[in-house]
Amino acid sequence: MAFENLSDKLQNVFKNLRGKGKLTEDDVKIAMKEVKMALLEADVNFRVVKYFVNKVQERAVGEDVINGLNPAQMVVKIVNEELTELMGHETTEIQFQPGKSITVIMMCGLQGTGKTTTAAKIAGKVKLKGKKPLLVACDIYRPAAIDQLEINAKKQEVDFFSMGTDVNPVDIAKAAIEHAEKNNENVVILDTAGRLQIDEDMMQELINIKNAVTVHQSLLVVDAMTGQAAVDVAVQFNDRIGIDGIVLSKMDGDTRGGAALSARQVTGKPILYVGMGEKLSDLEQFYPDRMASRILGMGDVLSLIDKAVEANRERDEQKDREMAAKMKKGKLDFEMYLESMKQMRNMGGLGAIMGMLPGMGKISDDQLPDEKQLARIEAIVLSMTPEERKNPKLMSPQRKYRIAKGSGNDIADVNRFIKQFDQMQKMMKQMPGMMGKKGMRGLGGLGGFGKGGFGKFF
Repeated sequence: MAFENLSDKLQNVFKNLRGKGKLTEDDVKIAMKEVKMALLEADVNFRVVKYFVNKVQERAVGEDVINGLNPAQMVVKIVNEELTELMGHETTEIQFQPGKSITVIMMCGLQGTGKTTTAAKIAGKVKLKGKKPLLVACDIYRPAAIDQLEINAKKQEVDFFSMGTDVNPVDIAKAAIEHAEKNNENVVILDTAGRLQIDEDMMQELINIKNAVTVHQSLLVVDAMTGQAAVDVAVQFNDRIGIDGIVLSKMDGDTRGGAALSARQVTGKPILYVGMGEKLSDLEQFYPDRMASRILGMGDVLSLIDKAVEANRERDEQKDREMAAKMKKGKLDFEMYLESMKQMRNMGGLGAIMGMLPGMGKISDDQLPDEKQLARIEAIVLSMTPEERKNPKLMSPQRKYRIAKGSGNDIADVNRFIKQFDQMQKMMKQMPGMMGKKGMRGLGGLGGFGKGGFGKFF
């Protein structure tokens, strides 16, 4: 996952600082050298690293920090604040035109960055804001891109516009806006053509579109896995056509994260979204402060709550309240467990959830159950009768044997699962405050999946 190595290195630096009761100026300088190396290894732009380290060191060697009651924590606080500032400080969103006016968004980027998929993801996001988007296929050079956009438009349940591969992209853009006006669509998203590398034809085509229609937001999609090269691409696009924001795709991959830390500082343009998976729902609003917390191993509970709320958007509110009330009393049943597994999948899987919890970032993949393990646990629950799922106290030896046979597991596996389920119920009784917080009810059944819970099952 992005920032994993950087996060580990920074946490080690801070761990060493915490081991000192009082910091000296030399302690800070040594720590900043280690931070500098960690950032460079994360493929952060050299000039950005130099700027960042100098700012942190300048603040950290102040008398209030070095002689403070907890100087190590003060250094962490400064690093957190400067990381947030580096990535943009404030969250930036797409600026829509007022009233019924049409907002035109032009998506641009190199081929293979996930631009077409990102266009559909953004259409889904703006739809949730009450807008009526139109996805427009302006990539006439790749018929597959047109088909892909149309398929994704259907999945997102938004309108799609295409004129095939024999019409100039400028004319397609003009016709699309006319189509949007007639159909009361107020957000037009133009999916333009990319290339394997920056060339004059691609740039000129984008300039021609901007000259022919009023583009309110030019969003550049860059592949975060290309590291520093992604920032170089952003600079060139911004110099040639002018961009209003950046979307980092493939942030869930094996990327060092340097693009996220460099892009804002180098281009002066904000990061609006980050792509965290291949699903059309896997697009997150970029929050600089939350990303800084993730990097420093402090978790990102707010984003986790957002995921829970979005996953529960179409769920029955009465059912949610009943589920929350049961959890407060520690009355967890197997039906709720199945519902929790469904929510977990909707929120990106167990690994994504654990990465957002404070202190859980260091849990490795081999400490978490894989999909096969979870499927076997789910098979046990699905082999129960509806009455057994609702009332775990019904579990007699005969019932357990039948469930084991029906799910293809050993009786020992069923016994182990039910024992851990009982432990999970007891844990729920000890944390009623957490279960009562707004937005947390969607996370309720996930507590037993981690280290020491069902993660140790098979």
